[in-house]
Amino acid sequence: MSDLYRFGISLDKELIEAFDRHIKAQGYQSRSEALRDLIREALLRKTTTEGGLVAGAIVMTYDHHKRELVNRLIDIQHDFHDLIISTQHIHLDHENCLEVIAVKGNAPEIEKLSSALKVLVGVKHLDLSLSSAD
Repeated sequence: MSDLYRFGISLDKELIEAFDRHIKAQGYQSRSEALRDLIREALLRKTTTEGGLVAGAIVMTYDHHKRELVNRLIDIQHDFHDLIISTQHIHLDHENCLEVIAVKGNAPEIEKLSSALKVLVGVKHLDLSLSSAD
């Protein structure tokens, strides 16, 4: 017996046409694949909102010449050591660094870590990407 379930849905013509244009532009092969991704995204938002277990990456660029910035970044990462799986540091050029921080844990705590890093003077850009860890 298959774990695949089929069901029917009813949508307004304008909505399904807009959806079909969207999935074509995104490169989906079928409505089913697009719907699966939408459902996964909705469930991830629920997991994040309810403080569930997530994994992801914090990607940031910063000016490593900014006074005390590197020390503050390290201090904050030590404060959140239980969430951090690994870090990767890349020298982009003489002034700029890229850091990728792999994280796993409670979504609100990871968002606190991300926010604490993002607001530091010298951090040029920071993006947090989360996925369900369940």
